[in-house]
Amino acid sequence: MSFLEILYFMAPVSIAYAAPLIFTALGGVFSERSGVVNIALEGLMVMGAFIGILFNLFFYDTFGSWTPWVALIAAMIVSAVFSLLHAVASITFRADQVVSGVAINMLGLAVALFLTKMIFDKGQTDFIKKAIPNFNIPVLQDIPVIGPMLFKGVYGSSILAIVAAFVAWYVIFKTPFGLRLRSVGEHPMAADTMGIHVNRIRYIAVVISGALAGIGGAIYSQTMTRDFGHATINGQGFMALAAMIFGKWHPIGAMGAAIFFGFAQALAVVGPSIPIIKEIPTGYLHALPYILTILALAGFIGKATGPKASGKPYIKGSR
Repeated sequence: MSFLEILYFMAPVSIAYAAPLIFTALGGVFSERSGVVNIALEGLMVMGAFIGILFNLFFYDTFGSWTPWVALIAAMIVSAVFSLLHAVASITFRADQVVSGVAINMLGLAVALFLTKMIFDKGQTDFIKKAIPNFNIPVLQDIPVIGPMLFKGVYGSSILAIVAAFVAWYVIFKTPFGLRLRSVGEHPMAADTMGIHVNRIRYIAVVISGALAGIGGAIYSQTMTRDFGHATINGQGFMALAAMIFGKWHPIGAMGAAIFFGFAQALAVVGPSIPIIKEIPTGYLHALPYILTILALAGFIGKATGPKASGKPYIKGSR
């Protein structure tokens, strides 16, 4: 197998694994740019994955081939509502944002598994009939080198994730809402003085974060596992958190980092089919994404400083 053949094989799979991470990392960017630390991404992804599979199973006869895409919307709505728990605890009651995030992670998994047991009377759901499809893009797939690499066997969710990253960049850096978002994350008192409702912007940011993480979870469950169980997400939310930090709280940086982590996950899955890599024990390959996550979160790859007001509840009139 030549180097180009390996790239043709790896690229679509890497981007497919990166798509859920991109959406979830973008959610983290919105939340933390507003000053609310959101380590609840794991729990929000779990909820999105569960709702995506549940909707797909129960409404396939209604929506047919559109079911996976409508399931993304359902997962987005439910996870957005679920994220309000974190918003209320962190913003209104000014609870410790890390503790609140941990609680959401535990609660999300517990609720999803409890409902799975109640509905299916077993520890996991049935497998879905219709997953998010992959396809070849006409004309573009015929471009030498990059065509087979980027436009052949690509998932619709991969394209959607890359588009979402550029949309998020535009919203955060080129719109009045984005300016308000960044201002409440950097200096909430100055923003309040200018008439910006700090807590309202933070609520909106956390709900956006929940919605995007829900989409990420539903994409993962409908492309990779195609069912839901206790190990479906299994650390994907923390990888997305690491991608956000590695990308320095920037949408495009987070996308690049997510693709890097996606490549590490793809390597664990398709590595045994690649001549050079198949000699490496599979246990090491499966551990690689988590090792990279730990290194990124520990700051080994590079020190990154988040928004100045990140993690600090805002009390009107405080200095």
